[in-house]
Amino acid sequence: MFTVKAIEIFNHATLDFKKTSEIDQPFINRHNADDHYIESLLYRKSWIDTVQWAYEDIIRNPNIDPQEALDLKRKIDASNQDRTDTVEQLDEYFLEKYSSIKIIESATTNTESPAWALDRLSILELKIYHMNIEANRDDASQTHRQKCISKLSVLMQQRKDLSSAIDELLDEISKGKKYMKTYKQMKMYNDEELNPVLRKNK
Repeated sequence: MFTVKAIEIFNHATLDFKKTSEIDQPFINRHNADDHYIESLLYRKSWIDTVQWAYEDIIRNPNIDPQEALDLKRKIDASNQDRTDTVEQLDEYFLEKYSSIKIIESATTNTESPAWALDRLSILELKIYHMNIEANRDDASQTHRQKCISKLSVLMQQRKDLSSAIDELLDEISKGKKYMKTYKQMKMYNDEELNPVLRKNK
């Protein structure tokens, strides 16, 4: 199943990032894009999410320096754009992969594309990773750990359900029972031509 491999890659990216405490460490993809394109995209996707998770933790510090918070906000904005671009690259991969499939007359579209479903799975894996840490924290109370164990159980069920849905979607696309449509996010606030504040100041 595709999601088994995807989850494995997502976890590799998170663990590789966590080898050092440096948040702004250089990105090194363990998968060569020329030989393993989809693997390299999935790895990059998870790396982006893992870095942004760290940013989101820091910016919620109530005592954060305002300038540091502003710098982080801009990093988060850039990360969100990078994330969107990577998801759209993933969808381009799937569009090309299934471009020759004959679509049956009764075929329908899905509520979201394969890549945006994988986006949810990547973030879900981060939730599982961090909730597992909280469920096993030695310095936490038993009540805290039990609550986190309960939440972890729900997240694991979500992983099972979402993985099944993604694999089923890809299977149906491969058989022409579903067909893909992708809609670019068309984010406006990073575009100097579309954001009136940026346009005014360029």
